[in-house]
Amino acid sequence: MFVQWLDFFLEMPRAFKRLVTVAVDFIFVGIAFWSSLWIRVAGETSQWLTQNLILVLVATSAISVAIWVKLGLYRAVIRYLDVKVLINIFWGCVLSTAMLCFFLFMAGASLPRSVPFIYSALILVFVAGSRLTIRGLINTRKNKEKQPVIIYGAGASGRQLCLSLQNGNEYEPVAFVDDEVSLQSTSIANVEVYHPSRLQFLIDVYKVHTVLFAIPSISKDKKREIFNSVKKMNVDMLTIPGTADLVSGKVSVSQLRSVQIEELLGRDEVRPFEDLLSKCLSGKTVLVTGAGGSIGSEICRKIVEISPKELIIFEISEYNLYAIEKELCSIAPEVAVKPILGSVTDEQLVERIFSSFKIDTVYHAAAYKHVPLVEFNMGAGLWNNIWGTKIVAEAVLKHQVSHFVLVSTDKAVRPTNVMGTSKRLAELVVQNKAEKSNKTIFSMVRFGNVLGSSGSVIPFFRKQIEAGGPVTVTHPEINRYFMTIPEAASLVIQAGAMAEGGDVFVLDMGKPVKIADLAKNMIQLMGYTFKPDKYSDGDIEIVYSGLRPGEKLYEELLIGGDVFKTRHPRIMRANEIKLADSDLAMLLEKLKNAIELNDVEQLRQLLIDAPTGFNPSTPICDILNSVSSKIKNSNDELKYDNIHVLPRTKSSL
Repeated sequence: MFVQWLDFFLEMPRAFKRLVTVAVDFIFVGIAFWSSLWIRVAGETSQWLTQNLILVLVATSAISVAIWVKLGLYRAVIRYLDVKVLINIFWGCVLSTAMLCFFLFMAGASLPRSVPFIYSALILVFVAGSRLTIRGLINTRKNKEKQPVIIYGAGASGRQLCLSLQNGNEYEPVAFVDDEVSLQSTSIANVEVYHPSRLQFLIDVYKVHTVLFAIPSISKDKKREIFNSVKKMNVDMLTIPGTADLVSGKVSVSQLRSVQIEELLGRDEVRPFEDLLSKCLSGKTVLVTGAGGSIGSEICRKIVEISPKELIIFEISEYNLYAIEKELCSIAPEVAVKPILGSVTDEQLVERIFSSFKIDTVYHAAAYKHVPLVEFNMGAGLWNNIWGTKIVAEAVLKHQVSHFVLVSTDKAVRPTNVMGTSKRLAELVVQNKAEKSNKTIFSMVRFGNVLGSSGSVIPFFRKQIEAGGPVTVTHPEINRYFMTIPEAASLVIQAGAMAEGGDVFVLDMGKPVKIADLAKNMIQLMGYTFKPDKYSDGDIEIVYSGLRPGEKLYEELLIGGDVFKTRHPRIMRANEIKLADSDLAMLLEKLKNAIELNDVEQLRQLLIDAPTGFNPSTPICDILNSVSSKIKNSNDELKYDNIHVLPRTKSSL
């Protein structure tokens, strides 16, 4: 019956709820007074039942309710009752007692002196207790329908999250876990704090299926450690937005999300050196080639934050150019962004760009970087990566640009594929130009994989997991370095600012990650269980497909052993071999002729003989050469002996 009445009360319009509450409080004044009198005189209250005393009670009730209205007691939502409301109730009851004493004095009523004191205690119990009781009943009913969760972290974020959840409709915090000794065995918002070693016990006792991670400021190493321990307990792990966003209302607990694999990879970023960021950018005219790519676009985002005079974005993909130009204009509308559509291999277009703008700094990020695709298209990959770099570097030299930075790759070190070899040859071209330059400071920045790039394995794995698997990994032992795109772009800019001429900078990528372990973690983070083989229990299996053309198990960042620290802890300077001008010119000429003739066998041999350390891991797999060979060896009437990778004239090469 009472539960039905409570439901009826809660479903009433807000105005009616207030009227009911006012009426009940009005009655509480009378009950509190007669109860206090009854307690004082041991039940002999009949002699006090006079008309004057009744008028005193009516006046006290009316004035008390008016005071409570003024204090905002009827604006407060009972289910969200907090300390501030309770303080207002206390002072309201004190004032109600004062009004009672005043009206008793004015009416000349003679009562025992202890009655007002007893009244003050009782009215406080009735007014505050009724509200707390209703709140407790509401919360108890809600909590039975809510999912029990454990909050990992009892700091500011955890406390704020707990209060938000208690006022919500989905989760009910049943315990905190935190390794801070001073917090253990304490209670926060009626939720006890335990040591992390008790987590499995708490999960079993409260039948918890979800742990909420509430330590946003923790290091990535510590976060990985916590995740690895929690995932063994067969529970989901969600993370929260930042505390500031929770408090400000920008986000809510409804935006609790799964821990992203990107949050567990890489390492904590080092705060950038502002002088290095601004040296080549502030007030400068900057050109970024490959501006629509993963790294190129992030470099552009960093640049517009540092107030350049002008930013020229050069990109071969129409859509990518459109997307990054639109984004940059929204980020920094005050910066003049000039989009140019075209290829870095178009010598005339490149010359027109440098003639039209007084460029101060160039970041050359344009390249074909997908290893298997470049293996399948050797000529196109070599032409774009080597001659594209050469054409831009020569224009930089001719127009006396201040700084040129080549974005390179760890695959250029002892390469096993054409892409890595092409990037190492591009480095040799830049090193050669550096020796000829008195005005331009040439440099190269070499680093590994970036998280979330267009060729990243993470989006690929995510799609496979969402489709129900299996997840394909090339080899159980393959590993890679990982770095976030913003950190990589920031370090590229800072490294270029430290260059003195011909420098090869190597970024500290942290520890390499096994791709198989990455796949397993992603499976679990997305709420599935790993299936060791097709005969075992689990949701998603990992299948090993074998190394792709040109792929190697381990990546390296240094060719030789000579590496030196710089003023930045994440940037190193390497001493790498250079190639004499005549030898480089001869090698490039031979490569050009082989590309013209589509002679991939000669191309492969030239790359092997070049001083790049190229050691191919797969046979030649150029697609057009394969098609050409099949047609040539058949008795077909049509012969396609001179299929070119790209239709170019001799003069353009």
